[in-house]
Amino acid sequence: MIDAPALLRLLGDETRLRLIRVLGLEPLNVSELTAVLGVAQSGVSRHLGLLKDAGLVEEQRAGTFTVHRLHPDLQVPGGPHAGLWTWLQAELGRRTAETKADDARLAEVRRLRKDSFAQHRTGDERRQLVPGRSWPAWSRALGLLLPAVDVADLGCGEGYLTIEAARWAKRVIAVDRSKDVLARAKALAARRRIRNITWKLGDLAHVPVPTASVDVALLSQALHHAENPSAALSEARRILRPGGRLVVLDLRRHDETWVRATLGDRWLGFDDDELKTLIAGAGFEDVVVRVGARRLGDPFTVLLASGRAR
Repeated sequence: MIDAPALLRLLGDETRLRLIRVLGLEPLNVSELTAVLGVAQSGVSRHLGLLKDAGLVEEQRAGTFTVHRLHPDLQVPGGPHAGLWTWLQAELGRRTAETKADDARLAEVRRLRKDSFAQHRTGDERRQLVPGRSWPAWSRALGLLLPAVDVADLGCGEGYLTIEAARWAKRVIAVDRSKDVLARAKALAARRRIRNITWKLGDLAHVPVPTASVDVALLSQALHHAENPSAALSEARRILRPGGRLVVLDLRRHDETWVRATLGDRWLGFDDDELKTLIAGAGFEDVVVRVGARRLGDPFTVLLASGRAR
């Protein structure tokens, strides 16, 4: 343990305090910490190095991965650092918009860890061991059954869904309003050697895609960021060919108001009937809205909606 003045300087950084708080909840690897904290990987690694040098954090092997956790001595009741941990728990226990955001992203990391058939089997199926079986692989297999169509991913963000769509689409047009986000998405696609994506800078209300030029329009976790959801859906209808399909993944209405300041959400999700009305009003028929994902204790429920362009 370093001396008191150095320790106080170390703990005077908000990001390091957030990192300690999260590791107190769950051992995580660097990539997971990057996702939870929203801090660049280089920054996370630097903060971890300082905390390890101070004896507050240690590395631990978990299979083929290296995870980071709080040093066991820190949390031992009556141990040499028990007083420090008691103080940290009190300080970090205050719920703020930022800690709520960290907790929401941590829940998503936990969900991704468990995103396998093992979490969805029941009864005798739980005793089956099938190495490599997973929901992501199954979804990609279903993509092989889809025709090679033109797709627009509106509000593509970091490009994860864009890249998955590009595996089965003829081409994908990915649109986002952030230059930085588009740059990261393009870099990810380049690393994965995906070449059938066209990246465009644009807003959901004014999509830089020609009228009636695509077969599928995707809006994944984008509609609640739109200033005018009706306008965004109308733009999706405009760029679709007759009979083209709209697919929306978004949040059901919730009460987590912290997402406005922390994540930039304009809308706290949508009621099921509200989303159905919005889609129908934009010129779609055969509209379906259903639950796409829901977990016990998670404040966010994902709605899955689709419609056909008239």
